[in-house]
Amino acid sequence: MNKLKGKIAVVTGGNSGIGYASAKELKSQGATVVITGRNLDKVQLAAKELDVKGIVADVESISAIEELVEQVKTDFGKVDVLFVNAGIFQAAPIGQISEEMFDHQMGINFKGAFFTTEKFLPILNDGASIINLSSVNAYTGMPNTAVYAASKAALNSYTRTAATELAPRKIRVNSVNPGPVSTPIFGKTGMDEEQLNGFAEAMQNRIPLKRFGQPEDIAKLVSFLASDDASFITGSEYNIDGGININPLLS
Repeated sequence: MNKLKGKIAVVTGGNSGIGYASAKELKSQGATVVITGRNLDKVQLAAKELDVKGIVADVESISAIEELVEQVKTDFGKVDVLFVNAGIFQAAPIGQISEEMFDHQMGINFKGAFFTTEKFLPILNDGASIINLSSVNAYTGMPNTAVYAASKAALNSYTRTAATELAPRKIRVNSVNPGPVSTPIFGKTGMDEEQLNGFAEAMQNRIPLKRFGQPEDIAKLVSFLASDDASFITGSEYNIDGGININPLLS
């Protein structure tokens, strides 16, 4: 299949997890893909494995985003698909959230995402597709996720406004809200292996389909939203969560 043949696609946070799987899927659909990430070694390794362009850029830094845009413009000109995927997850209960933790999560998950679109707009083709990686946590009220959930709720709100404002350019803006997905992000929470296993088992039991999602599941949806098959879809949110958001009390 070559539904994205001739398209230039940029995937932020594309060196692992959902970003990596999405870059692979977009490339399989014919797109020329650029991935970004904060860690030089990880970006270089992923770019080599995927056979795509890799650029180091920390979306928490506005100047780094600007430099990224300039490099993409120099190397590829215009962009057709922008997957705003870079994000972090740090769990903490209310009453134990530091200003640093708040600023770090909001700085990457919302401010970084916001300004990724803002800075890429001048080099987006009319008719481009912007896909924001959000989360069902924006709606669940899950304990210990106050900042993370708020950052994703803000991103979904921004998605709707951006879709309205960018419609005259036929630029579509949509959000993807995954539920629990098996990605390295959980390993960066600070929980030890026993805690992670307990969390995973408890979470899986609450999912109606009784399994975690795989990054490839999300990648298929991202690829669809990037393609002309989704040409009449904008300002929408897609829950891809095994049903957990419609059955939050299932056990």
